Amino acid sequence: MFQMTKLHHNFQHTKASVFAFVFLLPTSLLALFLLVLLACNGFSVFYINHLVPAKSSPEPATLLPEILPGDKTVKKLSSSSSVMYAVKEENPPFVSRTHSPLLQKPNVSMASGPKQHRLGHQQTLKTLHLGAKTKGFSSKIKGFFQNSKCKSRFFMTWISSLYSLGNRELLSIESVFKSHPKACLVIVSNTLSSNTGNIVLKPFLDKGFNLIAASPDFDFIFKNTHAESWFNRLKNGNVDPGEVSLGQNLSNLLRLALLYKYGGVYIDTDVIVLKSFDNLRNVIGAQSVDVETKNWSRLNNAVLVFDKQHPLLYKFIQEFALTFDGNKWGHNGPYLVSRVVARVTGMPGFNFTVMPPSAFYPVDWSRIETLFREPNDRIHSDWLRRKVEEIRGQSYAVHLWNRQSRKVRVQEGSIVHHIISDCCIFCNSSRSSLSL
Repeated sequence: MFQMTKLHHNFQHTKASVFAFVFLLPTSLLALFLLVLLACNGFSVFYINHLVPAKSSPEPATLLPEILPGDKTVKKLSSSSSVMYAVKEENPPFVSRTHSPLLQKPNVSMASGPKQHRLGHQQTLKTLHLGAKTKGFSSKIKGFFQNSKCKSRFFMTWISSLYSLGNRELLSIESVFKSHPKACLVIVSNTLSSNTGNIVLKPFLDKGFNLIAASPDFDFIFKNTHAESWFNRLKNGNVDPGEVSLGQNLSNLLRLALLYKYGGVYIDTDVIVLKSFDNLRNVIGAQSVDVETKNWSRLNNAVLVFDKQHPLLYKFIQEFALTFDGNKWGHNGPYLVSRVVARVTGMPGFNFTVMPPSAFYPVDWSRIETLFREPNDRIHSDWLRRKVEEIRGQSYAVHLWNRQSRKVRVQEGSIVHHIISDCCIFCNSSRSSLSL
C-alpha cells in the first residue's frame, strides 16, 4: 500500500512538471527569440559604428607642393642640406576640422545648415569690425603722408588683440626706425587704433618718429581692384571663410592692396629690419632654393617692396580673388605669390626681382631656434660669430618665424641677442633684453 501511494505521488509530480513545462514553453521560446534578436541588433550597431565613427578624429591638413603653370612644381628640398635655408617645405601646425568620414552620414536636421551658415556669417562680420571708425582711413592716411615728409613708406598689419602685442613686435617697429629714421610707418589695426594702442605707441611718437595706427576701411582699400568684388561677396555671406583664420587671410590681401594703392614696403611684425631698404625696388624674397638648380622653390610674402599699382601686385590680388581657399594654410599667402611669379616670369610688362633667401629669410623656419641658442663650445662659438657677420653683411632683414619661435627664449650671446643689440632704439628697455 505504501508503494502504491509513493508511485501515485511520483506520477502526480511528473504530471505537474509536464504541465508546467508545456505552460512555460511559449514564454521560454519568446525569451530565447528576444535574446537572439538583441544579440543581432547589438552586432549590427557595433558593425555600423566601426565603419562610420560618430566623430572623426581631426587630422593635420596635408600640404602637398602646389602645381605651378607649365607643370612646374614647388620642389621639396632635403632637410639634410648644409645650406640653412634650403630645407624641406613648411608643414604648418594647422589642424583641419573638416575631416570626412568613410561614409556620408544622413542630415540630422535640415535646419542645421542655414543656422550654422548664419552664425558663420555673423562671425565674419564681427571679424571685419565694420563701422564708422573705419571711414576716416582715407583722409587719415592722406594727411599723414602729406604732413610727415616721408622718405620711405612702411606698412604693417596687426590683426590680434592689443594684449598679444609683445616685445618682439615692438622690436620690429624699432628696427624699422633704426634703419629708416625718416620713414613713415602705417600700422593697419583695429586694436592699435585706440586709446590704449596710442599709449603703447607713444614712446615712438615722443622720439619724433612718423608712426600712425589706423583701422582699415576695406571698401576704400579694395576699391577698383579684384578684391572689391570678392570682399562684397564675403560681406554678403557668399564666400566661405574656411578653417584658416579669416584675419590671417585678410592680412594677406591687405598687404597687397595697401602696396597697390600707396606703394612702399610691407613687413610682418616678426621681421627684424637690419639695414636700409632704400636701394630696393619691386622685390620679393625667396624662402628656399633648390640645392641642385639654385632656382627658388618657394617665395614668401612676409617682406614686399613694390611701386604703386605695380602689375605684379595686380596679379597677386586677382589670384587671391579668383582662387581663394580658406581651408588651406598658405594657399592665399606664400603659395599664392609663388604660383603667380612662376606664371608671369619671362612675360613682358613685369619688372621685379626675386631676392635670394639670405636677403630676408637667412634661416628657415625649421631651424630658427638655432638663432636663439648661446654657444656651447668653441666650435659653436666660431660658427655663431661667422653666421652673425654673414647675416649683417648679406641680409636686409631676418624673419623670426613667430609661429615656431614665439616660446623660445633668447639666450645670451646668441645670434638673436646680437641682432637685438644692433636694431634696438630703446636699448635699456625690457624688450632689448633676453625677454624677447
